[in-house]
Amino acid sequence: MIVRYLEGDSATRSWASELAQHFGVGDVVLLEGPLGAGKTTWVRGLLAGLGYLGPVRSPTFNLIQAFETVPPVMHADLYRVKSFEGIGLEDYLETHLCLIEWPDRAEGLVEPDACWRLKIEFEGEGRRVELDPPKS
Repeated sequence: MIVRYLEGDSATRSWASELAQHFGVGDVVLLEGPLGAGKTTWVRGLLAGLGYLGPVRSPTFNLIQAFETVPPVMHADLYRVKSFEGIGLEDYLETHLCLIEWPDRAEGLVEPDACWRLKIEFEGEGRRVELDPPKS
């Protein structure tokens, strides 16, 4: 497990950018943390590390955004749904790096022990971040 204290959005994006090359097609990162903690900010940094320069918005309303990077990235925000069923997330699992916010709504989609887990929590003026690699 990697544990970091990040002082703000810039530090969050920078760290995620550094990590980008460690992920590949078929990897799933489960992003956990309260509203406003920096999950989408982390995704922005990771995409920048993969060379994506366009805007990155939280897919809260459209649920899924795909990015043509190497590897291709699928970013899902499940905050507004009760379940992943019927959204089409399973279509991306083998062809994309999948970043899933609010993974409690994706129960049954993937085996959690086979996924990366990123936990972001408020701590003082910054964020405490834990990144756990897959266990299996």
